[in-house]
Amino acid sequence: MQRTTIFSTAILLLVSGFCYSQNKKNVDIQAYPESPDVVSVLNFGAKGDGKTDDTQAFQKALDSFGIKGGTVYAPRGIYSFAGSLNIPQAVTLKGSFESVPSHNGIRNAGLPKPGDDGTTFLITGNKGTEDGAPFITLNTNSTLRGVVMYWPLQDPETIPDAYPWGIAMRGKNPAILDIEMLNPYNAIDASKNERALIRNISGQPLRRGIFVDGIYDIGRIENVHWNPWWSMKPVLFEWQKENGEAFIFERTDWHYVVNTFCYGYKVGYKFGASSGSSGACNGNFLGIGADACFNSVLVEQSASFGLLITNGEFVAMDGLDPTMVVVSKSNRGGVRFVNCAFWGPCNQNAKIDGRGTVGFSDCIFVQWDRNKENRASIQVNGGSISVRGCDFGSIAPQVFIGENVSRAIVSENMVHGKVNIINNGKNTYIQGNLGTE
Repeated sequence: MQRTTIFSTAILLLVSGFCYSQNKKNVDIQAYPESPDVVSVLNFGAKGDGKTDDTQAFQKALDSFGIKGGTVYAPRGIYSFAGSLNIPQAVTLKGSFESVPSHNGIRNAGLPKPGDDGTTFLITGNKGTEDGAPFITLNTNSTLRGVVMYWPLQDPETIPDAYPWGIAMRGKNPAILDIEMLNPYNAIDASKNERALIRNISGQPLRRGIFVDGIYDIGRIENVHWNPWWSMKPVLFEWQKENGEAFIFERTDWHYVVNTFCYGYKVGYKFGASSGSSGACNGNFLGIGADACFNSVLVEQSASFGLLITNGEFVAMDGLDPTMVVVSKSNRGGVRFVNCAFWGPCNQNAKIDGRGTVGFSDCIFVQWDRNKENRASIQVNGGSISVRGCDFGSIAPQVFIGENVSRAIVSENMVHGKVNIINNGKNTYIQGNLGTE
């Protein structure tokens, strides 16, 4: 009996000692890893109180590594910025979040608001100056990760004030990871760089989401979600839908875009001729989506080797002429849609013009002709078109081929109701299309 008591007492003392040791460790733990390659902004004078301008303190910390590189850690806090930051070569600016957070409590009461947890940046500089310096500029091998970016002077109930880009990516291999950009006017300028990586980003850009141009080596955009978590108030949100562009691609070689989404914009994915270089976009777009946009995809120009769009989901219902895909008369390049779905009460699923070649393969077209005007799902006014193996679900014309169309193949499609393909072209192949009637 005495042995049992002694043994039990020893176990209790051992457990108590372990717990005390663990508690002491938790109490003494540093706010950032103990490493010569990591410094805290607090050691350079940053306050993180939501009031003090921390711009200079952050820049001192970022510059402290010289050209050697390292990590600047911003622990949990609310950091205010009236100026801009430049992240030098091989330097990482890191907050407390290890995955992209969510703070939609301004729109939905009871949910977290920016500043309630983690590392939050309050950005106030350059209000009303769209062409001013970006808030953060990344350079070769530099990284931004794990923070919330919030523009507190924006009013969720009015037309937004203009601001410069929240982030500009320059040099070679800049990266943005695990960032919430809650309400930027312009979010990410990903132009004039090589091999930029954008991964795990969310928020509600008001005017422009991501802009890509002047890229001569492959860039990557992965897991980006633009959604109106900050505000759906009528004045602001209608302005966003009438003016906003979620993803803009101009001159870029071999861009890889995976798992991206946007809701409530004038244009979801816009492809145009370069405004700062020459040429247009070619790239691989997999698992992309656009909901409640006037146009899901607008192609003003694409490279001759094409836009390859696979597993896309596109919904259009708003605006005077909601249409998922618009290929403009200016286009000369190729566009391919494979295994994509189109639905929502729109006027048409696609309007095609220009002199390029556009193809739809194994796609699902659910709704169109919302006002019963005998509109076709796909209207082709120019260029060349291929529609093969698709499923059309509404009782309205499936394809309209205009007299200026160069070539058209419409084959092996299935339709609900009667096959109704309006063919005014001279060089066409229409074969093997089956209806339920």
